[in-house]
Amino acid sequence: MAQQLSFDWPVRVSVCVGDFFVSAANEPAFAMVTRPRDWPFGKLCVVGPTGCGKSHLAQIFAEAEHAAVHDAAGLGADIADSGSRPVIIEDMEHLPRHAEEAVFHLHNRLAASGQRLLLTAATPPAAWPVALPDLASRLQATTVVRIGDPDDRLLAAVLMKHFADRQLAPPPAAIPYLTSRIERSFAAASRAVARIDAASLGRRRELTLPFIREVLDADPDLE
Repeated sequence: MAQQLSFDWPVRVSVCVGDFFVSAANEPAFAMVTRPRDWPFGKLCVVGPTGCGKSHLAQIFAEAEHAAVHDAAGLGADIADSGSRPVIIEDMEHLPRHAEEAVFHLHNRLAASGQRLLLTAATPPAAWPVALPDLASRLQATTVVRIGDPDDRLLAAVLMKHFADRQLAPPPAAIPYLTSRIERSFAAASRAVARIDAASLGRRRELTLPFIREVLDADPDLE
């Protein structure tokens, strides 16, 4: 699919888990996640909106460092027994109250053993509704790296990924057209491709540039 495109692709970094597209919007986060020995106090929090690549970065770290991956919402008391290898906790803003003490003990175990802790969230630690004061203070001392809204090059890569995930092959001119029309956000890219896919299936239309224009013109929410 990449050979069909005539625009300048973002830098493509080959990693063990898929390919991660690096641009100005996510380069600081990519650089930090791939240099865990540089993390102050051995912990890092990657913050950014849904669809920005936080989980992809977490997978890259997990593959490279053999880290255990957990979703915050599903954590229980048994997480406190972890700490023999690096740990990733995703979507920390959804950490349940009953798991706070266990995460506090996990944090201390990891610090004592020199292992790394990677957290992901949509908001920084100061905004998380953590009730346990000792845990809140430790989380707020975590270095935060943010993924910003996508620039044109990253937005193009995100659009292509959404099309590829749906096994769709847009015409070469579609990507630069979409990047110039839709809101510059990860959510807008996902929404636009989903609407185009649904319209194409519903109307049994080919994915041509005129058709994509028609879909966008009919849905002002996509702009």
